[in-house]
Amino acid sequence: MNPLLLLITKIIERFFVLFVSGNSTEQTGDYSDIESKFSIRNPEFPDEDLCYLVPGQRDSVSDCNFKNDSHTFLIIHGWSVAGLFESWVYKLVSALFEREPSANVIVVDWLDRANKHYPKSAENTRLVGADVAKFVNCQIDAFKHDILLNSNSLFLSQKTLCQMFIQSYAFFFPGLDPAGPSFENADSLRRLSPDDATFVDVLHTNTRGSPNLSIGIQRPVGHVDIYPNGGTFQPGCSIQHTMKLIATYGIYNMDQIIKCSHERSIHLFIDSLVNRAYQSWAYRCSSKDAFNKGLCLSCRKNRCNKLGYSINKIRSTRSTKMYLKTREMMPFKVFHYQIKVHLFSDKNMTLLEQPMKVSLFGTTDERDDISVTVPSMSTNSTVSFLLTSDKDIGELLMLNIRWEKDSYLYGFFSTNQFMIRRMRIKSGETQSRLIFRPKEGEFGSLVQGGDAVVFVKSSETPQSRREQSLI
Repeated sequence: MNPLLLLITKIIERFFVLFVSGNSTEQTGDYSDIESKFSIRNPEFPDEDLCYLVPGQRDSVSDCNFKNDSHTFLIIHGWSVAGLFESWVYKLVSALFEREPSANVIVVDWLDRANKHYPKSAENTRLVGADVAKFVNCQIDAFKHDILLNSNSLFLSQKTLCQMFIQSYAFFFPGLDPAGPSFENADSLRRLSPDDATFVDVLHTNTRGSPNLSIGIQRPVGHVDIYPNGGTFQPGCSIQHTMKLIATYGIYNMDQIIKCSHERSIHLFIDSLVNRAYQSWAYRCSSKDAFNKGLCLSCRKNRCNKLGYSINKIRSTRSTKMYLKTREMMPFKVFHYQIKVHLFSDKNMTLLEQPMKVSLFGTTDERDDISVTVPSMSTNSTVSFLLTSDKDIGELLMLNIRWEKDSYLYGFFSTNQFMIRRMRIKSGETQSRLIFRPKEGEFGSLVQGGDAVVFVKSSETPQSRREQSLI
């Protein structure tokens, strides 16, 4: 079953005061009830527990080569059926060291409490939260700290941990696919909410199913809520893909059927750490359907934002829902385009879910046969749809579009055809707006099951309807 996990990422200027107080070896305070262990990792051995920081014992700071002047990250695993760390833990440790080579990376081990039936482990998260809060809060009041707490699933419901942290310093909380069961309809006192931190951003990657039953929570719960690929099914997480993994690597990959989309939130965050040249962008939108029509690719007035580690922490009075597409593997980045066309035809018709193949040709590269489904095509109407490319083609110069057959019976009675005078194309990543016209003739004839129609960049400058009305 899917391991529900927590990642806590903490960034601070100075940290060693947590363990050193006065001249005595032991700090003031009772830490005997802390059962969680705090392993400081080494970049050469990211999967090994080589040294433990012990709350209240300053010797452990020097023994573990803790760097006072470096950033510090805390990672907390989640529910564990086997009583072992998931493979993503050491991958995240490695990614953090790659991005911040001098950082202190601490893994919080609560496996003894996590290896229980789910309800009991869920109950234990409050105890672990208290452990971590004591670990961080000790003697920290005199210092100002920025905290980035990055969590996934089960722990996001626990207010105790957050409230104990937020005392005298800025607090940032990226949530990785918060848990849905028992929390979808919970009030803000029992689940993650914007008032938990200075800034809360959330990645939703597994929201399939009915509310309160999906693995990840569906409702927005942060200042910014990002839904990659609509927040439901993630590319590369199909049953067919999992069967290939099992055939190649063995039966141990069976759990990928359940946890693939859920853990994609972690891998998207790792991707944002290690692939800085391929930064993914998300776009504010009212719904998944509107985004799939390409209607939400604006970056005006903070309508777009970076995904992951480098997100711009811009707060608003209401929760901001954002969307993006990704590919199935790292780097996950794709390039977003809105295609907008007006369709003409002598025959009055409306067709739904029509398959197209689009090829893009740019100044630096090209991308052939991108599959896209146009939700609706009607005579004398304007159609808008989203197209993505996993290649950076540079400035778009030409494209062709082919209307695929949608059934074996196509063409038996008649042939469907639309005429297109021009295309308006907007790039999400560059914010450029371009007009394309048929390479040959005034109209391009788009025939279902026919040849591709070629459109080339026009020298026209796109104008808004308001501007056109003034001409």
